[in-house]
Amino acid sequence: MALQDGEGYAIFLEERPGVAPNGIALWFQVGDVDKTFAEWTARGVVFAHGPQKNFWGYGPELVDPDGYIVRLWDERTMKEK
Repeated sequence: MALQDGEGYAIFLEERPGVAPNGIALWFQVGDVDKTFAEWTARGVVFAHGPQKNFWGYGPELVDPDGYIVRLWDERTMKEK
């Protein structure tokens, strides 16, 4: 389920067993998925996978130190890819 307000803020809610040890995944909208991935990788951020087509759309995914899945997306690639 996704909810978006009039200011462009969106929150995605998903219930899937076995997705993460704690059952939580967070999505963050960025200006450009591919550019953000390259910049964060250059700074040493380790991703589970790079930007790719996924069941939820297009983007990279990482797991934070607490086990939360973090997914990055942008509006352009969600429409194009």
